[in-house]
Amino acid sequence: MVIVHDICARVQNGFRARLQCIAVPDTKMNLAISMILYRQGFISSVQRGNHLEPDKKVVKTQPHNIASRRLWLDLKYRDNKPVLQKMSCVSKGSKRVYMNVEELKNLTTGKRAKFISPLQLGEIAIIGTSRGVLEIKEAIEQNHGGEVLCRAI
Repeated sequence: MVIVHDICARVQNGFRARLQCIAVPDTKMNLAISMILYRQGFISSVQRGNHLEPDKKVVKTQPHNIASRRLWLDLKYRDNKPVLQKMSCVSKGSKRVYMNVEELKNLTTGKRAKFISPLQLGEIAIIGTSRGVLEIKEAIEQNHGGEVLCRAI
């Protein structure tokens, strides 16, 4: 089981500390979440690297170097303020939150779904579906519900 709260905490702490870039473990889940944050404009780039720095040239992940592989995320700031203000987990190990398409539509249109408050203007939610990790609008377009992993504003 991949723990989503790790990447949420690392990204939020990186922005609070005003870091230029941060390293997160190189997993498929972290890569998918990072790519969504990149496509939505919250971070400026995603690179693979080792635990010390991003790679200058392509290095394949193999059994002997898998423990030291990291994703390097370049954080984005506008007018000296972080673009991403808050990133928090919705599903937790003790309480998984699954929603169908109708409940996801309620979140995007300003209505409460289950115990989750609606999305604010500019806020995104990341959903784990059977088709992979998707942003909430993509999940609705593809008519797929799933686990609500986290939200970012």
